[in-house]
Amino acid sequence: MKSLILNKLSLINYKNILSSDFVLDCKINCFVGNNGVGKTNVLDSIYHLAMSKSYFHSLSSQTINHDAEFMLIEGHFSKGEKSENIICSLKKGQKKILKRNGKIYKKFSDHIGLIPVVMISPYDRDLIQEGSSNRRKFIDNVISQNNKTYLTQIITYQKVLSQRNALLKFFKKKQTFDLNILKVYDDQLSVLSMPIHKTRLEFFKSFVPVFIKRYNSISQNKESVNINYESHLNHESLNFLLKNSLEKDRILQYTSCGIHKDDLNFEIDQFPIKKFGSQGQQKSFLIALKLAQFDYLKVELNSSPILLLDDIFDKLDNNRVKQLIQLVNNDEFGQIFISDTDYDRTENIIKEIDSSYKMFEL
Repeated sequence: MKSLILNKLSLINYKNILSSDFVLDCKINCFVGNNGVGKTNVLDSIYHLAMSKSYFHSLSSQTINHDAEFMLIEGHFSKGEKSENIICSLKKGQKKILKRNGKIYKKFSDHIGLIPVVMISPYDRDLIQEGSSNRRKFIDNVISQNNKTYLTQIITYQKVLSQRNALLKFFKKKQTFDLNILKVYDDQLSVLSMPIHKTRLEFFKSFVPVFIKRYNSISQNKESVNINYESHLNHESLNFLLKNSLEKDRILQYTSCGIHKDDLNFEIDQFPIKKFGSQGQQKSFLIALKLAQFDYLKVELNSSPILLLDDIFDKLDNNRVKQLIQLVNNDEFGQIFISDTDYDRTENIIKEIDSSYKMFEL
């Protein structure tokens, strides 16, 4: 098992952090301060170095401080006996640059999986409360860190899907229609969708039992949970579905069926957790979901991912906090980063863990 450690982190103009250097502990690092001081941004910068993008912002320009022209993140990692220097930089109006040991990546996708990472954040509630796109992003994030073929397939599928949707809009605008041209895109989507769907099915077959085990550890078996993977392709081939939805797609001017419509049903005691789960149950559900992601990546990559815990002690009762701390108080977890608003609370919790740690007050 290769150990992955972030030894030093440097930030310049990353959101509200103008310039900071952090020499880090190999096990637990806690960033504490009032809301708005940048503790979440520190964790986000680590995620950015790992995934080539922010966890919270879809637009890269939003990661640059308002009063600055550029941002830069630099991380010095050790992975086993090998050192890795990762730099991510962006100037306003220009393309983002990602470097590994001084060499610029041509494709950011080549970087995904080198630094496995799992983020647990209050914003994860969107996985339960918001639309299916958030849940598909979760699926793709987990699988892509381990499976580059899958990542390439997803990227290609999205490109072809965009082209098909653009063609449907073109047909509507010009009041014309060419089934032969559309069929070219249909055939490509059908071919691409099959391995993506198969990979997702296999993933959930192994992932769900791990998730259930994690939830039971946090909740002390107080309730039962489950995840159901819903896909149009569970029932029919995409070719068949596209033919049947042709008239609907012409009216809507977008592709209404396919793996880009896949979704997850989150259940507690066989009911939707969105409607019937308490805040504490929903938070426990999300934490279990992310810890199961950790377990999956650790096995597949033979390396413990970096675990980022952003403000997770909020809305958890003392028993659930205690269960969570007991979970991370063992050797299966590698380096952990925690943010919180209460210095004393955080340090008291961390002291229960028999491990080295550093506190950073922002």
